[in-house]
Amino acid sequence: MKRNTYTLFALLALLIGVSAFKMADNSGKTQDKPAKGETIKWMTLAEAEAKTKKEPRKIFIDVYTDWCGWCKKMDKDTFSDPEIAAYVNKNFYAVKLNAEGKEPITVGGHTFTYKPEYKVHELAIALLNGQMSYPTTVYLDEKMNMLSPVPGYLDKKNFTKIIRYFGENHHKTMSWAEYEKRK
Repeated sequence: MKRNTYTLFALLALLIGVSAFKMADNSGKTQDKPAKGETIKWMTLAEAEAKTKKEPRKIFIDVYTDWCGWCKKMDKDTFSDPEIAAYVNKNFYAVKLNAEGKEPITVGGHTFTYKPEYKVHELAIALLNGQMSYPTTVYLDEKMNMLSPVPGYLDKKNFTKIIRYFGENHHKTMSWAEYEKRK
């Protein structure tokens, strides 16, 4: 019995040693997990407004709530994708807006506040045109004019189509239906 225990410990030590050796790079340092790549650089709407005055870009807003399961799924499956993050960071200012946030938000000289009677932020009501659905992605042009709110969960494929539709200015020359037929 003791011999089997020693053999088991010896094998375990050998496996740990082999694993550590495989993780070491040429410099002898152990590597962390491979980098997942780029992540979306989220900011507040006020920060995006200030940045767009210096370097104009469209603004993409993720309107979410803390209790929304589909919002969390979109964060995990769509927004965490490195390709999506790279595209968003290059072409948009990305904003996260908690629709139930209680802090006042000043944009365009107007201060939006939380509305306790509706249990929602006034800015979320304005961005979603009163159609409170989570998640909703909202697209603004370089002058902060509304392009479109897009309600619902979007997987990587569908989100990519929509973000490129606005990001590459296809919305200026064709309808969404025409764009979809091309793709």
